[in-house]
Amino acid sequence: MPTPSPLSPLRPPRSPQPAPPAAKGTAVPMGLNLVKIHCRNEAVYQYHVTFSPEVECRSARFAMLREQHAVTGDVLAFDGSILFLPIQIPKVSVKAQRKSDGEEVSITIQMTKVLEASSDLCIPFYNVVFRRVMKILDMSLVGRHFFEPAHATTLHKHGLQIWPGYAVSIRKKDGGLFLLVDSIHKIIRSESVLSVMQKIHSQSQNTFQDECTKELVGSVVITRYNNRTYRVDDIDWDRTPRDTFTLASGEQITFVEYYSKAYGITIRDLDQPLLVHRPKEKQTAERKRQLDMVVLVPELSFLTGLSDQQKNSRTVKEVMWEMMQSPRKHYTRLTSLLQQIRDSPEASQELECWGLLLDTDICRTQGHILPLERINLRHRSFFPEEDLIWHREVTKEVSISAVSMNSWLLVYPRRVQQLAKDLLATMRNTCGAVGMQVGQPTVQELRDERIESYVKGIRSGLGSQEKVQLLVCITPRNRDDVYRAIKKLCCVQDPVPSQVINAQSLMGHPAKIRSVVQKVLLQINCKLGGQLWGVDIPLKQLMVVGMDVHHSRSQGMRSVIGFVASMNHILTKWYSRVVFQMPHQEIADSLRLCLSQALKRFYELNHSLPMKIVVYRDGVSDSQLDTVLKYEVPQMQKSFNTFENYQPSLVVVVVQKQISTNFYSLTGEEFTSAPPGTVLDHTITTSGLQDFFLLSHSSRQGCSIPTRYICMWNTANLSHEHLQRLTFKLCHLYWNWPGTIRVPAPCKYAHKLAFLVGQVLHHEPSAHLSEQLFFL
Repeated sequence: MPTPSPLSPLRPPRSPQPAPPAAKGTAVPMGLNLVKIHCRNEAVYQYHVTFSPEVECRSARFAMLREQHAVTGDVLAFDGSILFLPIQIPKVSVKAQRKSDGEEVSITIQMTKVLEASSDLCIPFYNVVFRRVMKILDMSLVGRHFFEPAHATTLHKHGLQIWPGYAVSIRKKDGGLFLLVDSIHKIIRSESVLSVMQKIHSQSQNTFQDECTKELVGSVVITRYNNRTYRVDDIDWDRTPRDTFTLASGEQITFVEYYSKAYGITIRDLDQPLLVHRPKEKQTAERKRQLDMVVLVPELSFLTGLSDQQKNSRTVKEVMWEMMQSPRKHYTRLTSLLQQIRDSPEASQELECWGLLLDTDICRTQGHILPLERINLRHRSFFPEEDLIWHREVTKEVSISAVSMNSWLLVYPRRVQQLAKDLLATMRNTCGAVGMQVGQPTVQELRDERIESYVKGIRSGLGSQEKVQLLVCITPRNRDDVYRAIKKLCCVQDPVPSQVINAQSLMGHPAKIRSVVQKVLLQINCKLGGQLWGVDIPLKQLMVVGMDVHHSRSQGMRSVIGFVASMNHILTKWYSRVVFQMPHQEIADSLRLCLSQALKRFYELNHSLPMKIVVYRDGVSDSQLDTVLKYEVPQMQKSFNTFENYQPSLVVVVVQKQISTNFYSLTGEEFTSAPPGTVLDHTITTSGLQDFFLLSHSSRQGCSIPTRYICMWNTANLSHEHLQRLTFKLCHLYWNWPGTIRVPAPCKYAHKLAFLVGQVLHHEPSAHLSEQLFFL
C-alpha cells in the first residue's frame, strides 16, 4: 500500500470485527469499578449568551443570568458565554441592571445546538455536574481528584498523613455511559517546606541553596489554606514575605498582609525565601496571560508523597500497607460513595435535574481467561502454576543458552573483602544449575570508597586485559553517586556489561544470600547475551518492537525514547537504541532511523527480513493517539524503503498502564482478584477503536488493574484473539522476573533502557552494547 503523507488524515485499516467476547478461553464472571448511568432526558440544549453593552466581569455575568430564572429555570450550567439547559427555550432578550453603575444591560439567549443526552459532547459538561455533586458531599478538590481530609490516617512516627479520596469521571463506552470510580489516597507530609529547608540548613550550611534546589525543585506541594497543589519550578532567594505583589484590583500588598486578610494566617518567619510555580501555558486562560508565575510561602506549603530517604526505608511498606485495599474493601468504598449520593437530597437532585440516574451497584459482566502458556527451557518445557510464577524452575534448570564468565573483573573496597570472597564462592556453587560456568576473576581491591577510586580501579582493570566480558562492582551501601559514575563509565565511555551489587544484599542468612546470587547470575547471563526462557511463538517471520518514553522532572530537559526490537523468531534476542527529543518535539525522523537499523541487523543475523512487524508503543495518552497515526505510522512505513521491494505487514498497538479500571473476580458475592490472563474486549471498550483490557500479571495484594491495548494500525489482519494471545505471550518474556508482568516484555525493556539513560547516563549508550540487555 502507498505510504501516506505525515499530514494526511489516516484511518487504520480494520480487520473484520469479531463478535465480542472472543470465543477462546474460559468464561469468568467479573465486576468493574464502573457504574452505569441512565439518561432520562432526551437532550441537553446549548445556548450562546451575549451581553450588550459588554460585561467584562465574569462573576457579574453569572449574577445577571442567575436573576433570569423565570426564563431559564433553576437548573443551568454557564461558563460566561455558553449556557446549558435541560429544557428548550426560544430565542429571547431580557433586561438586567449592572450593580456597579446601575446601567441597563440587554442579555440575548439563543440556542446553538441540541445535544443527544448520551452524546460525547455532553461528557465534559456531565463531569462538571459530577464535580458539583462531590462538593455537595463536602469532598475537597485537590488537583483533579476529591479527598476527605477529615478521615485522614496520621502516621505520627513518619510525619505523614494519608487522605482517602476518589477519582471520578464520566466516560462513554460501548456499553453506554458510565461513572468510573477509583478509591485513591494522597500522602501529605506533616512538616512544612520551611521545616525541610531548616533541616537542610542545619546539615549543610555551605551548600544550603544547592541542596534545597536539589530537594525541592520538581516536587509537588499542597497549600492547606485552599487545598491546591503546585509543582515547585524554582526558589526565589531574593524575595521574602515582606515583599509586595499586585492584586487583580491593582492594589499593592505584602505577602504577610495578604495571608492575614484573606485567610487569617500569620506568617511567622519573615526572612524565608519564596517558592515559584510557573503554570503551563494551556492552564493560563487568555485573559490571565499576565500571570506568568505563582509565588508560594514555604511555611504554608507541605510536600506530597514520600521523600527519597523514606522511599529507601521501611516507611514505604508501612504506607503501602495502610493504603492497600482488598477487592472487597475497594468495592465497599465505591458502594459507600453511591450510598452517600443517594442519602443526600441535594446531591441526588443535582443529578436528577439533568436526567442522570446512577445504578445502585457496580457494572457486572463476563470476561474470559486466555489459555496457559508453556515455558520452554533448554532441556524441558512446563506449564507454570496458577499464579504464573516459575522462580523455582529457572534457578534449578539450564537456561535456553548460557554464557560462561571466563574473563571478568571484580571490583570492591577493602572493607568488604570477605563478602567478595563469599560472593565468588556462592556464584561458583550455584552457576552449574543454570548451565553457566564462573571462572576466576581479575580482582581490583580498592583502598577506599570514593568515586575516583572506583573509576581509577575499573579503568586499570579494563586496561589490563584484552577482552573483558563483564564488570562486577560491590558498593558498601546504596550510593547513587557511585552507581551513576560506574554506569556512565561502562555504558558510554568504556563499553562493557556491568553488574553493581549493594553489599547489604549479601549480608544475612545463607539461604537469602544464595537466592540473591541466583538472581544476579540470571541477570548476568542476560547481560552477556544469554537467553533464559521462551514461550511458543506460532507466528513466523515476525519482529516485535517495544517503545517507551522517559520524561525528565526538570523543565526543558530532553525526553528519552527507548526502542527495543526482537532479532530472532522465538523472540529471545533483542536489539536496542535510544532517541533524545526536546519537549513537544515529534519523534518521527528518529523512529524511522531506529527501525531501519533494527531491520538491517535482523537481516544480517537471519539472512531474511521479517514479514510481520508488531509495534507496542507505550507512553501514549488518549489525546496523543492521533499523533501515532499521523506521524509515527508513516515514518515506520518509510523505513521499509531502505530495502528494495519490501512491504511487510505492520501492526501498531498503543499500551496504556496509567488507567483507573479495576477488575474483580466474582464468585457469588465474594470479591477476589481476577486471575492472570483475564481479558475483557467488550462493554468498557471504546467505539471506533479496536481496544481490549488484559490482566496479565498475578495481583497478590490489592486490586487487579489491567492494561489497556489499542490497536491503531493492522495491515496483518491479526484477529482480536491472535493479538490478545501474542500480547499475553510477550508478558511472559521479561527475564528480570520469572513470571508474567503488566506489559509486553519489549515495552518493559524499552522502559528500563529509557529510564537508565534519562536518569543516570544522560548520553546515548555505546553501540557496542546494542545487542545485550545491559540496562537490566
